[in-house]
Amino acid sequence: MKKSLNFWGVASLLLAVMIGFASCNGTSKKGQKSETVLIEKEEVETKVREFVYPLPTSYEIVQMLNKIEAAYIFDLANNPANADKYTTEKDMAINLGIFGGDLSYASTYNQKQETVNFIDASRKMLEGLDLNAAVREDLPQQIEANEDNKEALVDLITNSFYDTYDFLNAHDRAAVSALVMAGAWVEGLYIATHISEETFNSKEMVTIILKQKEPLLKLMEILSKYKDDEGIAETIQDLSTMANIYSGIEDTAITQEQMIQIAEESLKIRKKFIAAN
Repeated sequence: MKKSLNFWGVASLLLAVMIGFASCNGTSKKGQKSETVLIEKEEVETKVREFVYPLPTSYEIVQMLNKIEAAYIFDLANNPANADKYTTEKDMAINLGIFGGDLSYASTYNQKQETVNFIDASRKMLEGLDLNAAVREDLPQQIEANEDNKEALVDLITNSFYDTYDFLNAHDRAAVSALVMAGAWVEGLYIATHISEETFNSKEMVTIILKQKEPLLKLMEILSKYKDDEGIAETIQDLSTMANIYSGIEDTAITQEQMIQIAEESLKIRKKFIAAN
C-alpha cells in the first residue's frame, strides 16, 4: 500500500478505521465473546487513497469505459504536440492533468505509440513545473514492460497520480496539485461524454457521468481553499457552470437534457484548458 507523505493525516485515518471496526466488534452483554472482523487490505487502502488523492483518477474513469467496450478514438485526446505551447504554471499544471488522463486513455486501450507520445508530453509538463522528482524515473520503461498487463498498468499510472499529488503537497505547492486534479477530472469527463454518439443511450455511460457529481463537489471544495491564487480563481469560475448543472441533478437519476448540458459544458471547459493563455 502506498504511503502518504502526510503521515499524521493517514495515521489518524487508519486509527479512526481501526476504532470504527473495534466498536463494531464490541458487545453490550457481559461475558459474551466478541466476533473477530477481518479488515480487508483493499478496504483500508481505498480509505487511505481517498485521503491522499480525494478524487477518482482519470485512469479509473477510463477503465470503466474500457470495461463497457467503448471504442478508442485517436483524435479525442489532447494533441501531444500542444505540450510545447504551455508556458505558464497554470497551463502546465492543468495540462499535466489532461495529458495524464490521455495517457490513461491510450494505455488502457493498449495504444502503444500514443502512450509513448503522452508520456513525452507529460514529461515536458513535469519539467516545466520542476516536478521530475515527483514521478519515478523508470515509469516509461515500466509502462512499456507491462503494456499487456492491465493490472500492472493500473498500479503504475494510478500511483503516478498519487505520487505527484503527494510531492506537490509536501513541497507547499498544494495550489498546483489542485490545478492538476482539475485538468485530470475535466479530461476524464470530456472523454466519457464524447467517446461515443451512443453515450446517452448507454446505461453504463450514463452511470459513469452521473457518478462524477460527488468528485466535482470535492474538487470545488479543494479549489476553494486556494481561491486567493489567480489561477485557481479562474479555474473555479471555469467550473462554476458545470457545478451548477450537477447541483440540480439527483444522486440516482439524470435527464437527457442534463446529460447534453454536461457534454456541452465539458467540451467548452476543455477547449479553454487546452488553449494556451
